[in-house]
Amino acid sequence: MPTISIITPVYDGGHQYLLDAHASLSQQEMPPGWTWEWIVQEDGRTRRPGALLPADERIRYAVGTRGGAAVARTLGLARATGTLVRALDADDLLTTGALARDISELKEHPDAGWCISGCLDLLPDGRLAGGPYDPPPGPLTYESLRTAYEEDRFPVVGTHLTARTGLVRAVGGWPPLPALEALALVLVCAAVAPGRMLGTPGGVYRKHAAQTTAQPEYRHEEEFATLRAAIISRLDSQQFVGWQWPRSQKD
Repeated sequence: MPTISIITPVYDGGHQYLLDAHASLSQQEMPPGWTWEWIVQEDGRTRRPGALLPADERIRYAVGTRGGAAVARTLGLARATGTLVRALDADDLLTTGALARDISELKEHPDAGWCISGCLDLLPDGRLAGGPYDPPPGPLTYESLRTAYEEDRFPVVGTHLTARTGLVRAVGGWPPLPALEALALVLVCAAVAPGRMLGTPGGVYRKHAAQTTAQPEYRHEEEFATLRAAIISRLDSQQFVGWQWPRSQKD
């Protein structure tokens, strides 16, 4: 049975919304013949986040040495059995119909290696707000994404990426960076494979005081300059090599 693998990194202390994420996943209506599996990878070995999860054979929980979200995501990728992988953070939500739209988009466009949907910010007061730079639906080019990234107005949220599993594995999974790893994977995939933007938001990004990106130490400017240089140098190397992901995928 065709499967989409949802990959979620989580750590002890950052799992207070994990059941909400599960509820949004459980409510997804799948295309005929399709199913999902939820790869929940703890960044650590406490097993406390996993104790919250219901008994469901579609949930596959594992632990590992702490290395950050990027490492946890890539460890989860090693356990994925689906032909597609979809990112979902432990404190975020899928919108109604998100998985079906992702699957349909990549089935209808077999030349595309990945697709991504818009984001709705869930503000502390309960309001939902759309992204300021959402691109129009249709092809989403590497050139446009890189230009936007270099101008510090990246138009999509990397944790709403859905991609062919073989593509994500071919580019090495999520880059082992302490931040920006989800954004980096979108750029890395875009550099070697055509992508698509969906017209309907596929995820809800929860804004709350405890999230990693809200911490004062998250955006250290000198370190972020190094991160940005690491991402750009990798993209330049990919362009130099000239390798492209095979098109016309059947799955």
